[in-house]
Amino acid sequence: MNRLVEIRSQESLCRERAAHDFDRRNFWLAQAEEWEQRALDEIAYHFRECNVGQVELARN
Repeated sequence: MNRLVEIRSQESLCRERAAHDFDRRNFWLAQAEEWEQRALDEIAYHFRECNVGQVELARN
Protein backbone atom coordinates (compact mmCIF):
# COMPACT_ATOMS: atom_id res chain seq x y z
CA MET A 1 0.00 0.00 0.00
CA ASN A 2 3.04 2.28 0.00
CA ARG A 3 2.43 2.74 -3.70
CA LEU A 4 -1.05 4.06 -2.94
CA VAL A 5 0.41 6.64 -0.55
CA GLU A 6 2.83 7.80 -3.25
CA ILE A 7 0.06 8.03 -5.83
CA ARG A 8 -2.21 10.01 -3.51
CA SER A 9 0.71 12.30 -2.72
CA GLN A 10 1.17 13.06 -6.42
CA GLU A 11 -2.54 13.70 -6.78
CA SER A 12 -2.45 16.12 -3.86
CA LEU A 13 0.59 17.92 -5.26
CA CYS A 14 -1.19 18.43 -8.59
CA ARG A 15 -4.27 19.81 -6.86
CA GLU A 16 -2.10 22.17 -4.84
CA ARG A 17 -0.39 23.39 -7.99
CA ALA A 18 -3.78 23.90 -9.62
CA ALA A 19 -4.77 26.14 -6.72
CA HIS A 20 -1.70 28.37 -7.24
CA ASP A 21 -1.05 28.23 -10.99
CA PHE A 22 -4.10 29.89 -12.50
CA ASP A 23 -2.67 29.88 -16.03
CA ARG A 24 -2.25 26.10 -16.03
CA ARG A 25 -5.05 25.22 -13.62
CA ASN A 26 -6.85 22.93 -16.07
CA PHE A 27 -3.63 21.07 -16.82
CA TRP A 28 -2.93 20.41 -13.13
CA LEU A 29 -6.50 19.35 -12.46
CA ALA A 30 -6.33 16.91 -15.37
CA GLN A 31 -3.08 15.52 -13.96
CA ALA A 32 -4.71 15.16 -10.55
CA GLU A 33 -7.59 13.23 -12.10
CA GLU A 34 -5.13 10.86 -13.77
CA TRP A 35 -3.41 10.23 -10.42
CA GLU A 36 -6.79 9.73 -8.78
CA GLN A 37 -7.66 7.06 -11.36
CA ARG A 38 -4.31 5.37 -10.75
CA ALA A 39 -5.12 5.30 -7.04
CA LEU A 40 -8.50 3.70 -7.71
CA ASP A 41 -6.84 1.16 -9.99
CA GLU A 42 -4.29 0.38 -7.28
CA ILE A 43 -7.04 -0.14 -4.70
CA ALA A 44 -8.95 -2.43 -7.07
CA TYR A 45 -5.79 -4.42 -7.78
CA HIS A 46 -5.12 -4.81 -4.07
CA PHE A 47 -8.63 -6.12 -3.39
CA ARG A 48 -8.46 -8.54 -6.32
CA GLU A 49 -5.18 -9.92 -4.97
CA CYS A 50 -6.63 -10.26 -1.46
CA ASN A 51 -9.72 -12.03 -2.78
CA VAL A 52 -7.67 -14.46 -4.86
CA GLY A 53 -5.66 -15.38 -1.76
CA GLN A 54 -8.81 -15.94 0.28
CA VAL A 55 -10.39 -18.12 -2.39
CA GLU A 56 -7.24 -20.27 -2.58
CA LEU A 57 -7.20 -20.66 1.22
CA ALA A 58 -10.88 -21.66 1.22
CA ARG A 59 -10.22 -24.37 -1.37
CA ASN A 60 -7.51 -26.00 0.74
